[in-house]
Amino acid sequence: MASMTGSAPPAAQNGRTTSEDDHHVSPSDIAVGVIIGRTSEFFDFFVFAIASVIVFPARIFPFLDPLTGTLWSFVLVALAFVARPLGTVIFTALDRRHGRVTKLTVALFLLGTSTVAMGLVPSYETAGWWAIAMLALLRIGQGLALGGTWDGLAPLLAITASKDKRGFYAMIPQLGAVVGLAVAAVLFAYLVMTLSAADFLDWGWRYPFFVAFAINVVALFARLRIVDTPEFKELFETNELTPTGLRSTLSQDGRTVLLGVFVPLATFAMFHMVTVFPLSWIFLYTDEAPGTFLLIEAAGAAVGILAMLFSGWLSDRIGRDRILVWGAWAIGAFALTAPLLLNGGQAGVVAYMMVGFVILGFNFAQSSGTIASLFDRRNRYTASAMVSALSWMFGAGFAPLAALLLSTWFGLFAAGLYLLSGAVCTLIALALARQISLQPKGQD
Repeated sequence: MASMTGSAPPAAQNGRTTSEDDHHVSPSDIAVGVIIGRTSEFFDFFVFAIASVIVFPARIFPFLDPLTGTLWSFVLVALAFVARPLGTVIFTALDRRHGRVTKLTVALFLLGTSTVAMGLVPSYETAGWWAIAMLALLRIGQGLALGGTWDGLAPLLAITASKDKRGFYAMIPQLGAVVGLAVAAVLFAYLVMTLSAADFLDWGWRYPFFVAFAINVVALFARLRIVDTPEFKELFETNELTPTGLRSTLSQDGRTVLLGVFVPLATFAMFHMVTVFPLSWIFLYTDEAPGTFLLIEAAGAAVGILAMLFSGWLSDRIGRDRILVWGAWAIGAFALTAPLLLNGGQAGVVAYMMVGFVILGFNFAQSSGTIASLFDRRNRYTASAMVSALSWMFGAGFAPLAALLLSTWFGLFAAGLYLLSGAVCTLIALALARQISLQPKGQD
Protein backbone atom coordinates (compact mmCIF):
# COMPACT_ATOMS: atom_id res chain seq x y z
CA MET A 1 0.00 0.00 0.00
CA ALA A 2 1.07 3.57 -0.52
CA SER A 3 1.86 5.63 2.53
CA MET A 4 -0.44 8.37 3.73
CA THR A 5 1.71 10.83 1.86
CA GLY A 6 2.15 8.70 -1.22
CA SER A 7 2.02 10.07 -4.75
CA ALA A 8 -0.77 9.67 -7.22
CA PRO A 9 -0.93 6.50 -9.28
CA PRO A 10 0.45 6.66 -12.81
CA ALA A 11 -3.04 6.59 -14.31
CA ALA A 12 -4.06 9.67 -12.39
CA GLN A 13 -0.82 11.40 -13.30
CA ASN A 14 -1.24 10.47 -16.94
CA GLY A 15 -4.82 11.73 -16.87
CA ARG A 16 -3.65 15.01 -15.43
CA THR A 17 -0.88 15.47 -17.98
CA THR A 18 -3.05 14.63 -20.94
CA SER A 19 -5.87 16.89 -19.84
CA GLU A 20 -3.67 19.83 -19.03
CA ASP A 21 -1.71 19.58 -22.26
CA ASP A 22 -4.62 18.92 -24.57
CA HIS A 23 -7.40 20.89 -22.93
CA HIS A 24 -5.54 23.49 -20.84
CA VAL A 25 -7.37 22.56 -17.65
CA SER A 26 -5.62 23.98 -14.59
CA PRO A 27 -6.23 23.50 -10.87
CA SER A 28 -7.09 27.18 -10.59
CA ASP A 29 -10.06 26.64 -12.93
CA ILE A 30 -11.40 23.96 -10.62
CA ALA A 31 -10.60 25.95 -7.47
CA VAL A 32 -12.91 28.82 -8.44
CA GLY A 33 -15.92 26.56 -8.89
CA VAL A 34 -15.17 24.61 -5.73
CA ILE A 35 -14.88 27.70 -3.51
CA ILE A 36 -18.04 29.29 -4.91
CA GLY A 37 -19.97 26.05 -4.52
CA ARG A 38 -18.87 25.43 -0.94
CA THR A 39 -19.54 29.05 0.01
CA SER A 40 -23.16 28.81 -1.12
CA GLU A 41 -23.75 25.51 0.68
CA PHE A 42 -22.30 26.62 3.99
CA PHE A 43 -23.91 30.05 3.79
CA ASP A 44 -27.31 28.37 3.60
CA PHE A 45 -26.52 26.12 6.54
CA PHE A 46 -25.07 28.83 8.76
CA VAL A 47 -27.93 31.22 8.08
CA PHE A 48 -30.18 28.56 9.56
CA ALA A 49 -27.78 27.80 12.41
CA ILE A 50 -27.53 31.44 13.47
CA ALA A 51 -31.28 31.90 13.22
CA SER A 52 -31.77 28.80 15.36
CA VAL A 53 -30.21 30.73 18.24
CA ILE A 54 -31.35 34.33 17.83
CA VAL A 55 -34.65 33.95 15.92
CA PHE A 56 -36.43 30.61 16.09
CA PRO A 57 -36.72 30.27 19.90
CA ALA A 58 -38.75 33.50 19.91
CA ARG A 59 -40.70 33.03 16.66
CA ILE A 60 -41.15 29.27 16.33
CA PHE A 61 -41.00 28.13 19.96
CA PRO A 62 -42.38 31.11 21.92
CA PHE A 63 -44.38 28.80 24.20
CA LEU A 64 -41.10 27.43 25.63
CA ASP A 65 -38.48 29.06 27.80
CA PRO A 66 -35.42 30.37 25.88
CA LEU A 67 -33.20 27.39 26.72
CA THR A 68 -35.76 24.75 25.77
CA GLY A 69 -36.67 26.69 22.64
CA THR A 70 -33.01 26.78 21.61
CA LEU A 71 -32.63 23.05 22.24
CA TRP A 72 -35.61 22.31 20.01
CA SER A 73 -34.17 24.64 17.39
CA PHE A 74 -30.99 22.56 17.52
CA VAL A 75 -33.13 19.48 16.88
CA LEU A 76 -34.16 21.18 13.63
CA VAL A 77 -30.49 21.88 12.92
CA ALA A 78 -29.75 18.16 13.26
CA LEU A 79 -32.53 17.17 10.85
CA ALA A 80 -30.54 18.29 7.81
CA PHE A 81 -27.50 16.29 8.85
CA VAL A 82 -29.65 13.19 9.36
CA ALA A 83 -31.24 13.68 5.94
CA ARG A 84 -27.95 14.30 4.16
CA PRO A 85 -26.84 10.63 3.81
CA LEU A 86 -30.25 9.80 2.32
CA GLY A 87 -29.79 12.71 -0.08
CA THR A 88 -26.42 11.28 -1.06
CA VAL A 89 -28.04 7.95 -1.93
CA ILE A 90 -30.89 9.57 -3.89
CA PHE A 91 -28.75 11.99 -5.86
CA THR A 92 -26.03 9.44 -6.57
CA ALA A 93 -28.69 7.34 -8.27
CA LEU A 94 -29.85 10.42 -10.16
CA ASP A 95 -26.26 11.10 -11.19
CA ARG A 96 -25.85 7.58 -12.54
CA ARG A 97 -29.06 7.77 -14.58
CA HIS A 98 -29.11 11.37 -15.80
CA GLY A 99 -25.63 12.78 -15.26
CA ARG A 100 -23.84 15.20 -13.01
CA VAL A 101 -25.37 18.34 -14.53
CA THR A 102 -28.92 17.19 -13.84
CA LYS A 103 -28.00 16.14 -10.33
CA LEU A 104 -26.36 19.47 -9.46
CA THR A 105 -29.17 21.49 -10.99
CA VAL A 106 -31.86 19.66 -9.02
CA ALA A 107 -29.81 19.65 -5.79
CA LEU A 108 -28.92 23.34 -5.84
CA PHE A 109 -32.45 24.32 -6.86
CA LEU A 110 -33.80 22.32 -3.92
CA LEU A 111 -31.22 23.84 -1.58
CA GLY A 112 -31.96 27.38 -2.70
CA THR A 113 -35.73 27.09 -2.66
CA SER A 114 -35.73 25.36 0.73
CA THR A 115 -33.61 28.14 2.20
CA VAL A 116 -35.66 30.95 0.68
CA ALA A 117 -38.90 29.33 1.80
CA MET A 118 -37.59 29.32 5.36
CA GLY A 119 -37.59 33.10 5.22
CA LEU A 120 -41.31 32.96 4.42
CA VAL A 121 -42.33 30.66 7.26
CA PRO A 122 -44.86 32.42 9.51
CA SER A 123 -44.44 32.60 13.26
CA TYR A 124 -45.96 30.14 15.70
CA GLU A 125 -48.38 32.83 16.81
CA THR A 126 -49.71 33.02 13.25
CA ALA A 127 -49.64 29.40 12.08
CA GLY A 128 -49.27 27.39 15.25
CA TRP A 129 -47.74 23.94 14.91
CA TRP A 130 -47.81 24.27 11.13
CA ALA A 131 -44.95 26.75 11.44
CA ILE A 132 -42.81 24.13 13.18
CA ALA A 133 -43.80 21.45 10.66
CA MET A 134 -43.01 23.68 7.68
CA LEU A 135 -39.62 24.64 9.07
CA ALA A 136 -38.77 21.00 9.82
CA LEU A 137 -39.78 19.92 6.32
CA LEU A 138 -37.71 22.65 4.71
CA ARG A 139 -34.73 21.77 6.89
CA ILE A 140 -34.97 18.17 5.69
CA GLY A 141 -35.05 19.56 2.14
CA GLN A 142 -31.81 21.40 2.83
CA GLY A 143 -30.19 18.20 4.05
CA LEU A 144 -31.35 16.13 1.10
CA ALA A 145 -30.09 18.82 -1.27
CA LEU A 146 -26.69 19.04 0.38
CA GLY A 147 -26.32 15.30 -0.13
CA GLY A 148 -26.64 15.97 -3.86
CA THR A 149 -24.17 18.83 -4.12
CA TRP A 150 -21.16 16.51 -4.07
CA ASP A 151 -19.66 17.10 -7.51
CA GLY A 152 -16.26 15.39 -7.37
CA LEU A 153 -14.41 18.65 -7.88
CA ALA A 154 -12.59 18.48 -4.54
CA PRO A 155 -10.77 15.18 -5.21
CA LEU A 156 -10.29 16.19 -8.84
CA LEU A 157 -8.60 19.37 -7.66
CA ALA A 158 -6.09 17.41 -5.58
CA ILE A 159 -5.45 14.90 -8.36
CA THR A 160 -4.84 17.48 -11.08
CA ALA A 161 -2.49 19.60 -8.98
CA SER A 162 1.24 19.07 -9.29
CA LYS A 163 2.68 16.69 -6.72
CA ASP A 164 4.52 19.37 -4.75
CA LYS A 165 1.32 21.44 -4.37
CA ARG A 166 -1.23 18.69 -3.99
CA GLY A 167 -1.77 19.25 -0.26
CA PHE A 168 -2.30 22.96 -0.79
CA TYR A 169 -4.85 22.47 -3.53
CA ALA A 170 -6.64 19.78 -1.53
CA MET A 171 -7.14 22.45 1.14
CA ILE A 172 -8.81 24.95 -1.19
CA PRO A 173 -12.33 23.42 -1.20
CA GLN A 174 -12.55 23.93 2.55
CA LEU A 175 -12.06 27.69 2.23
CA GLY A 176 -15.59 28.05 0.91
CA ALA A 177 -17.05 26.71 4.16
CA VAL A 178 -15.35 29.35 6.28
CA VAL A 179 -16.16 32.10 3.78
CA GLY A 180 -19.82 31.08 3.86
CA LEU A 181 -19.79 31.23 7.65
CA ALA A 182 -18.17 34.66 7.68
CA VAL A 183 -20.64 36.13 5.18
CA ALA A 184 -23.61 34.77 7.13
CA ALA A 185 -22.22 36.09 10.44
CA VAL A 186 -21.52 39.57 9.07
CA LEU A 187 -24.93 39.83 7.41
CA PHE A 188 -26.76 38.85 10.59
CA ALA A 189 -24.54 41.13 12.68
CA TYR A 190 -25.41 44.08 10.44
CA LEU A 191 -29.14 43.41 10.73
CA VAL A 192 -29.04 42.85 14.49
CA MET A 193 -27.01 46.00 15.11
CA THR A 194 -28.97 48.34 12.81
CA LEU A 195 -32.57 47.24 13.41
CA SER A 196 -34.62 47.38 16.56
CA ALA A 197 -35.23 44.03 18.25
CA ALA A 198 -38.88 44.14 17.22
CA ASP A 199 -38.11 44.88 13.56
CA PHE A 200 -35.40 42.24 13.42
CA LEU A 201 -37.68 39.52 14.78
CA ASP A 202 -40.58 40.70 12.66
CA TRP A 203 -38.96 40.93 9.22
CA GLY A 204 -35.22 41.67 9.36
CA TRP A 205 -34.15 38.07 10.00
CA ARG A 206 -35.70 36.98 6.70
CA TYR A 207 -33.24 38.81 4.43
CA PRO A 208 -30.28 36.41 4.82
CA PHE A 209 -32.55 33.56 3.70
CA PHE A 210 -33.52 35.51 0.59
CA VAL A 211 -29.88 36.37 -0.17
CA ALA A 212 -29.13 32.64 -0.15
CA PHE A 213 -31.10 32.08 -3.35
CA ALA A 214 -29.01 34.60 -5.29
CA ILE A 215 -25.81 33.02 -4.00
CA ASN A 216 -27.05 29.58 -5.01
CA VAL A 217 -27.86 30.73 -8.54
CA VAL A 218 -24.34 32.10 -8.94
CA ALA A 219 -22.91 28.88 -7.51
CA LEU A 220 -24.99 26.74 -9.85
CA PHE A 221 -23.82 28.52 -13.00
CA ALA A 222 -20.22 28.61 -11.77
CA ARG A 223 -20.19 24.86 -11.23
CA LEU A 224 -22.10 23.95 -14.39
CA ARG A 225 -19.66 26.06 -16.36
CA ILE A 226 -16.98 23.67 -15.15
CA VAL A 227 -18.56 20.23 -15.00
CA ASP A 228 -20.58 20.53 -18.22
CA THR A 229 -17.59 20.73 -20.53
CA PRO A 230 -15.88 17.99 -22.55
CA GLU A 231 -12.56 18.76 -20.86
CA PHE A 232 -13.82 18.15 -17.36
CA LYS A 233 -15.98 15.20 -18.31
CA GLU A 234 -12.85 13.57 -19.69
CA LEU A 235 -10.97 14.36 -16.48
CA PHE A 236 -13.73 12.85 -14.36
CA GLU A 237 -13.77 9.70 -16.47
CA THR A 238 -9.97 9.44 -16.67
CA ASN A 239 -9.66 9.53 -12.90
CA GLU A 240 -12.78 7.39 -12.43
CA LEU A 241 -14.57 10.13 -10.51
CA THR A 242 -17.92 8.81 -11.63
CA PRO A 243 -20.71 7.46 -9.41
CA THR A 244 -20.81 3.78 -8.59
CA GLY A 245 -23.67 1.84 -7.04
CA LEU A 246 -23.95 2.16 -3.27
CA ARG A 247 -24.30 -1.58 -2.77
CA SER A 248 -21.16 -2.41 -4.75
CA THR A 249 -19.27 0.44 -3.11
CA LEU A 250 -20.07 -0.81 0.37
CA SER A 251 -19.34 -4.43 -0.54
CA GLN A 252 -15.90 -3.49 -1.85
CA ASP A 253 -14.95 -0.65 0.50
CA GLY A 254 -17.40 -0.92 3.39
CA ARG A 255 -14.66 -1.27 6.01
CA THR A 256 -12.91 1.81 4.71
CA VAL A 257 -16.17 3.75 4.66
CA LEU A 258 -16.82 2.85 8.30
CA LEU A 259 -13.33 3.82 9.37
CA GLY A 260 -13.36 6.95 7.23
CA VAL A 261 -16.40 8.31 9.07
CA PHE A 262 -14.30 8.69 12.22
CA VAL A 263 -11.16 10.17 10.66
CA PRO A 264 -12.50 13.77 10.36
CA LEU A 265 -15.04 13.36 13.20
CA ALA A 266 -13.23 15.64 15.66
CA THR A 267 -12.78 18.35 13.03
CA PHE A 268 -16.45 18.41 12.09
CA ALA A 269 -17.48 18.48 15.76
CA MET A 270 -15.01 21.30 16.32
CA PHE A 271 -16.71 23.28 13.55
CA HIS A 272 -19.92 23.66 15.52
CA MET A 273 -18.11 23.95 18.85
CA VAL A 274 -16.56 27.24 17.73
CA THR A 275 -19.55 28.54 15.78
CA VAL A 276 -23.07 27.52 16.80
CA PHE A 277 -22.54 26.31 20.38
CA PRO A 278 -20.71 29.41 21.70
CA LEU A 279 -23.31 31.66 20.08
CA SER A 280 -26.04 29.84 22.00
CA TRP A 281 -24.12 30.00 25.28
CA ILE A 282 -23.35 33.71 24.90
CA PHE A 283 -26.93 34.49 23.89
CA LEU A 284 -28.50 32.55 26.75
CA TYR A 285 -26.12 33.02 29.66
CA THR A 286 -24.18 36.27 29.20
CA ASP A 287 -24.88 39.93 28.56
CA GLU A 288 -22.76 39.94 25.38
CA ALA A 289 -24.62 41.47 22.44
CA PRO A 290 -25.23 38.89 19.69
CA GLY A 291 -24.15 41.34 16.99
CA THR A 292 -20.79 41.84 18.67
CA PHE A 293 -20.26 38.11 19.04
CA LEU A 294 -21.13 37.52 15.38
CA LEU A 295 -18.45 40.03 14.38
CA ILE A 296 -15.97 38.21 16.63
CA GLU A 297 -17.01 35.00 14.91
CA ALA A 298 -16.39 36.55 11.48
CA ALA A 299 -12.96 37.73 12.65
CA GLY A 300 -12.27 34.21 13.89
CA ALA A 301 -13.21 32.88 10.47
CA ALA A 302 -10.61 35.18 8.91
CA VAL A 303 -8.00 33.81 11.32
CA GLY A 304 -9.17 30.31 10.44
CA ILE A 305 -8.57 30.99 6.74
CA LEU A 306 -4.96 31.94 7.50
CA ALA A 307 -4.55 28.73 9.49
CA MET A 308 -5.97 26.74 6.58
CA LEU A 309 -3.54 28.29 4.14
CA PHE A 310 -0.65 27.44 6.46
CA SER A 311 -1.94 23.90 6.90
CA GLY A 312 -2.14 23.39 3.14
CA TRP A 313 1.39 24.67 2.69
CA LEU A 314 2.71 22.54 5.55
CA SER A 315 1.05 19.35 4.35
CA ASP A 316 3.17 19.42 1.20
CA ARG A 317 6.27 19.43 3.38
CA ILE A 318 5.58 17.05 6.25
CA GLY A 319 2.58 15.05 5.02
CA ARG A 320 -1.09 15.11 5.84
CA ASP A 321 -0.94 12.26 8.35
CA ARG A 322 1.21 14.24 10.78
CA ILE A 323 -1.08 17.24 10.56
CA LEU A 324 -4.12 15.07 11.26
CA VAL A 325 -2.52 13.54 14.35
CA TRP A 326 -1.20 16.85 15.68
CA GLY A 327 -4.56 18.46 14.99
CA ALA A 328 -6.51 15.79 16.85
CA TRP A 329 -4.26 16.23 19.89
CA ALA A 330 -4.76 20.00 19.66
CA ILE A 331 -8.55 19.54 19.58
CA GLY A 332 -8.28 17.34 22.65
CA ALA A 333 -6.26 19.98 24.51
CA PHE A 334 -8.73 22.67 23.45
CA ALA A 335 -11.64 20.53 24.65
CA LEU A 336 -10.19 20.28 28.15
CA THR A 337 -9.24 23.92 28.67
CA ALA A 338 -10.88 26.40 26.29
CA PRO A 339 -14.60 25.99 27.19
CA LEU A 340 -13.94 27.72 30.51
CA LEU A 341 -13.01 30.85 28.58
CA LEU A 342 -16.65 31.38 27.59
CA ASN A 343 -17.32 32.54 31.15
CA GLY A 344 -14.29 34.80 31.15
CA GLY A 345 -15.86 37.97 29.78
CA GLN A 346 -15.26 39.40 26.33
CA ALA A 347 -11.52 38.77 26.51
CA GLY A 348 -12.17 35.12 27.29
CA VAL A 349 -14.69 34.84 24.46
CA VAL A 350 -12.25 36.38 21.98
CA ALA A 351 -9.51 34.00 23.13
CA TYR A 352 -11.86 31.02 22.82
CA MET A 353 -12.85 31.98 19.29
CA MET A 354 -9.39 32.85 17.97
CA VAL A 355 -7.65 29.79 19.39
CA GLY A 356 -10.57 27.62 18.32
CA PHE A 357 -10.51 28.87 14.74
CA VAL A 358 -6.75 28.42 14.47
CA ILE A 359 -7.08 24.78 15.50
CA LEU A 360 -10.18 24.32 13.35
CA GLY A 361 -8.53 25.83 10.29
CA PHE A 362 -5.41 23.72 10.75
CA ASN A 363 -7.51 20.54 10.81
CA PHE A 364 -10.39 21.43 8.53
CA ALA A 365 -8.00 22.23 5.69
CA GLN A 366 -7.17 18.53 5.46
CA SER A 367 -10.63 16.96 5.81
CA SER A 368 -11.74 17.01 2.18
CA GLY A 369 -8.50 15.63 0.81
CA THR A 370 -8.29 13.08 3.60
CA ILE A 371 -11.70 11.62 2.87
CA ALA A 372 -11.09 11.36 -0.88
CA SER A 373 -7.62 9.88 -0.38
CA LEU A 374 -8.93 6.93 1.63
CA PHE A 375 -10.27 5.30 -1.53
CA ASP A 376 -8.82 4.10 -4.79
CA ARG A 377 -10.22 5.20 -8.09
CA ARG A 378 -12.92 2.56 -8.49
CA ASN A 379 -15.21 3.90 -5.73
CA ARG A 380 -13.70 7.26 -4.80
CA TYR A 381 -16.64 9.37 -5.96
CA THR A 382 -19.49 7.54 -4.22
CA ALA A 383 -17.52 6.44 -1.15
CA SER A 384 -16.17 9.95 -0.50
CA ALA A 385 -19.65 11.44 -0.73
CA MET A 386 -21.06 8.88 1.71
CA VAL A 387 -18.22 9.21 4.22
CA SER A 388 -18.53 12.99 4.15
CA ALA A 389 -22.28 12.85 4.75
CA LEU A 390 -22.02 10.37 7.62
CA SER A 391 -19.09 12.08 9.28
CA TRP A 392 -20.85 15.46 9.21
CA MET A 393 -23.94 13.82 10.68
CA PHE A 394 -22.16 12.12 13.59
CA GLY A 395 -19.55 14.83 14.12
CA ALA A 396 -21.43 18.09 13.63
CA GLY A 397 -25.13 17.31 13.37
CA PHE A 398 -25.77 16.76 17.06
CA ALA A 399 -22.86 18.80 18.45
CA PRO A 400 -24.78 22.03 19.28
CA LEU A 401 -27.64 20.11 20.90
CA ALA A 402 -25.40 17.80 22.92
CA ALA A 403 -22.96 20.52 23.96
CA LEU A 404 -25.66 22.94 25.12
CA LEU A 405 -27.55 20.21 26.95
CA LEU A 406 -24.44 18.87 28.69
CA SER A 407 -23.10 22.29 29.61
CA THR A 408 -26.48 23.30 31.06
CA TRP A 409 -26.70 20.14 33.16
CA PHE A 410 -23.09 19.76 34.29
CA GLY A 411 -21.20 22.92 33.33
CA LEU A 412 -19.02 23.95 30.41
CA PHE A 413 -16.41 21.29 31.14
CA ALA A 414 -18.98 18.69 30.04
CA ALA A 415 -19.19 20.28 26.59
CA GLY A 416 -15.41 20.00 26.47
CA LEU A 417 -15.60 16.30 27.29
CA TYR A 418 -18.04 15.85 24.41
CA LEU A 419 -15.53 17.39 22.01
CA LEU A 420 -12.75 15.33 23.60
CA SER A 421 -14.63 12.15 22.72
CA GLY A 422 -14.50 13.18 19.06
CA ALA A 423 -10.75 13.76 19.27
CA VAL A 424 -10.27 10.31 20.81
CA CYS A 425 -12.34 8.71 18.02
CA THR A 426 -10.24 10.46 15.38
CA LEU A 427 -6.94 9.41 16.95
CA ILE A 428 -8.10 5.79 17.19
CA ALA A 429 -9.30 5.86 13.57
CA LEU A 430 -5.97 7.25 12.39
CA ALA A 431 -4.09 4.58 14.33
CA LEU A 432 -6.27 1.83 12.87
CA ALA A 433 -5.79 3.23 9.37
CA ARG A 434 -2.05 2.83 9.72
CA GLN A 435 -2.27 -0.54 11.47
CA ILE A 436 -4.46 -2.27 8.90
CA SER A 437 -2.87 -0.43 5.95
CA LEU A 438 -5.97 1.47 4.91
CA GLN A 439 -3.78 4.11 3.42
CA PRO A 440 -4.93 6.99 1.19
CA LYS A 441 -4.70 6.19 -2.47
CA GLY A 442 -4.25 8.46 -5.41
CA GLN A 443 -3.19 11.70 -3.74
CA ASP A 444 -1.28 13.12 -0.81
